[in-house]
Amino acid sequence: MNCSGVLLPLANTTAEAFRRVPLSSTTGIRRKSFYSTRNSLVVEAVEGQASPDNPAESVARRLILLRHAHSSWENRSLRDHDRPLSKSGQADAVKVSHKLQQLGWIPELILSSDALRTRETLKIMQEQVRGFLEAKVHFISSFYSIAAMDGQTAEHLQQAICKYSKDDILTVMCMGHNRGWEEAASALSGASIELKTCNAALLEATGKSWEEAFSLAGFGGWKLQAVVKPD
Repeated sequence: MNCSGVLLPLANTTAEAFRRVPLSSTTGIRRKSFYSTRNSLVVEAVEGQASPDNPAESVARRLILLRHAHSSWENRSLRDHDRPLSKSGQADAVKVSHKLQQLGWIPELILSSDALRTRETLKIMQEQVRGFLEAKVHFISSFYSIAAMDGQTAEHLQQAICKYSKDDILTVMCMGHNRGWEEAASALSGASIELKTCNAALLEATGKSWEEAFSLAGFGGWKLQAVVKPD
C-alpha cells in the first residue's frame, strides 16, 4: 500500500439482570440496544464490528515519534552515523521504555533509522520491555538522512508507515533524529513540539487504514496525547 502524495444482558433470561460488554474508549465504537420478544432478552449490539452487513468503522491509530537517546562524542574519529550511546543515554532509554509501557503505548511495528545510536536505543528498550521485542522491526537508512532535510520528514514518515504497516496494526513507533523528528511531530499535530534526546511524541488519529488516518487528519490534525521524557 502506498499513500504518497496524500497530505494531508447479555442478559440472562430475566430482564432485570443484564450486563454491558466493556469496550475500549479509544476506538470510537458506539453501542445500540435491540430487544427480542423471546424470553424478554435484552441484547446489546455493537456498532462497528465488521460483518457483511456492518463494515469496519474507523479506529484510533497511534504514532510514536521517538528521538534516539543521548549519544557519545568521546571518540571523535567515528562517523556521526556510528556514534554509540553515552551512559546517560543508556539510562534514559531504560526509563522511557518503562514509561511507554506504563502508558500502554507499545508498538506492534517499529520503523527505525539504522544509525548506531538509534539501534542501541531500541536494543535497550527491547531488553527492558518484552512488547518492544515482540514488535516487527524495519531499519530504514533514509530515516538518518531525511532528518537533516528541512520540512521533508513528515511526508517521508507517512510514506514509510503506509508501506510497511497493515491495517490491523494500530500502534507504530518511528525512531530517528532531529531536526526532522521535531519538525514532523509539530507538522502532524499543529503544535510546537520540542523533542530532546530520548523524548517521544505520542500522536493519535482515526481511520479504517493508515492511509485514511493520514488523509483525514492531514497536517495539523493529529492529536498530541503527550510528550514522554526520561525524567
